[in-house]
Amino acid sequence: MKKDIHPEYHVIEVKMTDGTALEMKSTWGKEGDSLQLDIDPSVHPAWIGGTSRLMDTGGRVSKFKKKYEGLGF
Repeated sequence: MKKDIHPEYHVIEVKMTDGTALEMKSTWGKEGDSLQLDIDPSVHPAWIGGTSRLMDTGGRVSKFKKKYEGLGF
């Protein structure tokens, strides 16, 4: 392997949407930086096996359904 081509791997603080924080190793940012998540993997259906319902209030799903309504999607 080539030397000095890989990013530095260090500890950062990750803040979940519910306010909890935990430390993880990452190549993001610098040592001690804090990353605020917009989508929490502990409650998002993509990461918990799809047990939650998709909540859409006039968003992307509704726009898609309106646009392709008669095409069988």
